Amino acid sequence: MKPLICLLLALPVWAQEATPPAGNPAPAAQSPAAETGSPVPPTGSWLTGYVDLGYVWVSPVGGSYDAYRSIIDIHSGPKLLGADFTLTDPKHRWFDTIQVRASTWGAEPSESLHVEAKKSGIYDFNGDFRDFAYFNLLPSFADPLLSQGIALDEQSFNNRRRVAALSLDILPGNWWTPYLAWDHDSNSGNGTTVFVTDSNEFPVPNTANDSTELYRGGIRFRKPHFQVTLEEGGTVFKSNQTLYQTPGSVNSGDSSTPIFGQTLYLSDLLAAYGIRGSSAYSKGWLSANPASWLDIYGQFSYSQPNAKVNYQQYDGGNLYLQSQILFYSSEQEIVNAAAQQPHTQGSAGAEIRPFKRVRIIENWMTDRMHDAGSSNALDTLLVAGSPLALSALIDSTLVTDYNQESLDIFFDATSKLTLRGGYRYVWGDALYAFLPPAGLASADHEQLRQNVGVGSVTFRPSQKISLTGEVEGASSSGVYFRTSLYNYEKVRAQVHYQPLQTLSVSGDFLLLDNQNPLAGTNYEYSSHQESLSLYWSPHNSGMFDIQGSYTRSDLVSNIGYLEPEDLAPAVSRYLDEGHTATALIDLAWPHGKRFAPKLSAGGSLFISSGSRPTSYYQPVVKLRVPLGKHVSWFADWQYYGYGEAFYLYEGFRTNLVSTGVRLTQ
Repeated sequence: MKPLICLLLALPVWAQEATPPAGNPAPAAQSPAAETGSPVPPTGSWLTGYVDLGYVWVSPVGGSYDAYRSIIDIHSGPKLLGADFTLTDPKHRWFDTIQVRASTWGAEPSESLHVEAKKSGIYDFNGDFRDFAYFNLLPSFADPLLSQGIALDEQSFNNRRRVAALSLDILPGNWWTPYLAWDHDSNSGNGTTVFVTDSNEFPVPNTANDSTELYRGGIRFRKPHFQVTLEEGGTVFKSNQTLYQTPGSVNSGDSSTPIFGQTLYLSDLLAAYGIRGSSAYSKGWLSANPASWLDIYGQFSYSQPNAKVNYQQYDGGNLYLQSQILFYSSEQEIVNAAAQQPHTQGSAGAEIRPFKRVRIIENWMTDRMHDAGSSNALDTLLVAGSPLALSALIDSTLVTDYNQESLDIFFDATSKLTLRGGYRYVWGDALYAFLPPAGLASADHEQLRQNVGVGSVTFRPSQKISLTGEVEGASSSGVYFRTSLYNYEKVRAQVHYQPLQTLSVSGDFLLLDNQNPLAGTNYEYSSHQESLSLYWSPHNSGMFDIQGSYTRSDLVSNIGYLEPEDLAPAVSRYLDEGHTATALIDLAWPHGKRFAPKLSAGGSLFISSGSRPTSYYQPVVKLRVPLGKHVSWFADWQYYGYGEAFYLYEGFRTNLVSTGVRLTQ
């Protein structure tokens, strides 16, 4: 972190001192302002851009610090708040340009870095790095003991995820372009999870880490009337997790109900599993324009992932095995498993323009997967001082087949009116089975059948106004998931009105109603929202502009489920009525070109009522003051206020102040 900050601090000074060789003036660099809205204008320097350096103060958090970290998670300290600069080589020796973008470095929940280097006709390199802090510890979530006054989120996380992507195009712009790429995704951290046994669950600490490496390469062929891409790649995956409890301690778990007069508890635990997997795949893309009235495309991919799992577990206490109706004082279990998953995906489509005002778009896709696995488990229990060995061999299969075909017709009735009509058919099958059968159903077969009709109208009576209406409806005879869209209607309407060049107003309405009447599900879901937004910038004043939006939303959900404790049928009802508003006003000093401070003020809020009433306020004030040709000062203030009427202990409030300088070149 420190070397990066030192480099960014030195670059503007270095650029001012550097001069191109005599007789070979440096060409003007492409300013980031053209692409990212940077205030830095193009200059003749080999370096253009800006760096924002500052310090952030976070006031002591009032209320729940865990809830603050789960939602905001910003900490005090020096930070690189942002950077965007471009380096240009006047002699074009090793590169033409190098562009660097970075944001929020310095103990932030999200940090990013992007580097792009180019040399015309030789190479095009892109590199991205992102770092995410994922902290989640909300006492009201996954806490069966909350009614007993014990606040413990039994599914909490304190993880760090890192994502990197590097790609290199060779001979860009040529009719054939080879490329190489590498993607990395890793996660590590700790938290709380549950160790599950018959008739009880025990919250315990855990550590976990995983990583996925994707290596790929291919070649692109480009001609005036077609493009083809061929790619080969492979992935390597690993995941490890450990659950533990200090020996000698007593963990009573989530259930205190005695079984046959005995109370269950966990006294020590050490469990660990490791997963290793790999996959190789082949992909191909094709798009072509064989005629002026026809475009076609298609893609195909095939992969065969495989994975191996090793699991070891030792636990002690007073535990119960329901299938054997016996109590045991310790357990040692070893499991080895393996699985393969051939996976085929394909899609094809075409856009046909038989007449000047008619477009026909046909699309078809399929996704087929066959997962086969087996496991070997040896479980040794200590029952009344004597060991009892139990072994199990399990074979399982999961076969899914998902298909979709759609047809859309667009008709330009007039220059101001466009009509669209379409039909989509979705079908598929899912089959799973495992042997030997035990407990719940050991085999099942689900079918997916869905007919969907769509239509829309776009009307543009003048350049100042446009109106769009869309409708979609479906009828189903089967879906894979209980909460999937079944028999539903969706309606959306949008309007955009610009009465003046400096004023625009937009409105949006969305309605979704879904019904699944199948016995055992009885799922009802309905939601609608209305939004209004505006932007006003008085013509030629340059002094201020205003933007704002407001959204009202309603959601109702009812679905049947089984109580986990005794499998008794119950109904989950959820209701939410929300109001979201944002507003921002920008003020600029009307006099002077060099001294032109800018002030922004506004914020956002969210207020809801219903099953979980919530309020959230975030006002903000920003000030920018130029101090010289290459330096400006900025200061920001933000307030975060969060509260829940039914869970007051999860509310929090804090102030955040940041200040620093922007160095430009």
